[in-house]
Amino acid sequence: MPRKKNKKNKKIIKAKKNVKIKPLKKIIEVKKQSAADQKIIIKKVKKQATEKKEYNINDHVVYPKHGVGKIIAVDKATIGEISIQYYKILIERDKLTLTIPINQQGHLRPISSINQINKCVSILKTKPKIKRTMWSRRAQEYEQKINSGKIYELAEVVKDLNKTSNTIADQSYSERQLFEQAYDRLQSEFEVVLKITADDAKKKMNKALGRNQNIEMTQ
Repeated sequence: MPRKKNKKNKKIIKAKKNVKIKPLKKIIEVKKQSAADQKIIIKKVKKQATEKKEYNINDHVVYPKHGVGKIIAVDKATIGEISIQYYKILIERDKLTLTIPINQQGHLRPISSINQINKCVSILKTKPKIKRTMWSRRAQEYEQKINSGKIYELAEVVKDLNKTSNTIADQSYSERQLFEQAYDRLQSEFEVVLKITADDAKKKMNKALGRNQNIEMTQ
C-alpha cells in the first residue's frame, strides 16, 4: 500500500512541473515584445526637427539669466547621433560663453529699441513703489523680474531699490546686491542700444534716478 501512494505523489509533482513551463514561455515572449517596443521609440528620438536660425553672427541678444550677449558663432555638433545646430554667445560683462541650441532660441530676445530705452528712462524717473511685505518675499519678486529678461521689469527693480544717498545703512547687503545686478544688466543694454560708453550710460541712468554721480557702483 505505501508504494502505491509514492507513485501517486510522483505523478502529482510531475504534473505540477509541467504546468509551470507554459507561463514561463509567455513571460519571455512579453519581455521580447517590450524590448522591441523600446527600440522603436529610440529610432523616433533620432529624427528631431530643426528650426531656422533667427539670429546671425555679431547680433546682440538678451539671455534672461545673464543679460546682454553677442553671438560670436553658429556651429553644429553631433550629440548621441543627433545633429544639433547652436549659437555661441559671449557675455562680455561676465566673461562667459553660452551654448544655446537653435531649437531653444525662444529663450533669447533681441535687444530693445531706442523707444523702449526711452520708456525705461521714464520709469527710472518715477517714484519707487515699496510694498509693505516681508523682505524675503519682495526679494523673491525682484529676482523673478531680473531673471525674466524683460527690460521694463529690470527698470522697475532699479527704480524701486534705488537710494539717492551713499550711506551704507540706507540699504541692506541683499538689497544692494539685487540693485547692482539689475542696474548692471540695464546699463549693458543702454550701452549697446544707444552705442555709448559705460560711463555715459551710468550718467544717463543716474540722472534719471536722481542719484548722486559720485556714488560708487561695484563691478
